[in-house]
Amino acid sequence: MVASRGTMAGTSPLPVPARSPRDIRGFCDNPRPLPTGGCAPQVASVPPDPGVDTCWSLVQRAAAGEAGARSVFGRSYLPLVRAFLASRWRAGPLANEIDDAVQDVFLECFRAGGPLGRAQQGTGDFRGFLYGVVRNVALRIEGRGRERAARGGDVELEELVDPALGVSRLFDRSWAQSLMKEAAERMAQRATDDGARLRVELLRLRFGADLPVRDIAARWGIDPDAVHRAYARAREEFRLCLRQVVAFHSVRSEPDLDDECQRLLGLLA
Repeated sequence: MVASRGTMAGTSPLPVPARSPRDIRGFCDNPRPLPTGGCAPQVASVPPDPGVDTCWSLVQRAAAGEAGARSVFGRSYLPLVRAFLASRWRAGPLANEIDDAVQDVFLECFRAGGPLGRAQQGTGDFRGFLYGVVRNVALRIEGRGRERAARGGDVELEELVDPALGVSRLFDRSWAQSLMKEAAERMAQRATDDGARLRVELLRLRFGADLPVRDIAARWGIDPDAVHRAYARAREEFRLCLRQVVAFHSVRSEPDLDDECQRLLGLLA
């Protein structure tokens, strides 16, 4: 599994330590030998830590009014909600409604008898649940815009005559970008030594800046073969982080987990 273009674009650049490549021992060393051809080794997945929330247990606690769970829920999904609405209404007459709409989504989720209280894990995936909430709020605001236009207001919404057209895929892309960013942030948080931080920066340069590995090697003054080995290890580290993120938000079986990761990457291809 390979990170998609732009996956690491939001990750802050990391300074290259002022050491010779020989001293960065952890940069490309792998816990096991790389197979022929330089592909990343297929190591076992790392399951979420015992006792860590899944999205559904978080939803249940947030629905019950637990302040901490509501805070985590908001931090986890606010960027996704905002990105979707911004893409849906960008440069249009409703662009100035985005902040209010984001607030309305979470008020809708948290209100007594609201969607969170009715959400059940067995009725579908969480992505579909959240999409339904956000889309309903968006349709409500778009309906008010049409009413203003009918009264002679200056809001024109002809481009949203069929608001369902393509918006599910738009939400899916926003969802995929959100999970990729979370996986990149998780990988960066775990980078506690120079070698690990360089591998995070390597992915950022490869996918965020679209630099070939040979150019990165030349920039850093490191042997290209060593950078290729580090790149293989970095992709595997990102793959494991992405699996953990997807497991939290989707909670699927092992085969479905791999399929969902591939689907997310395909959405951003």
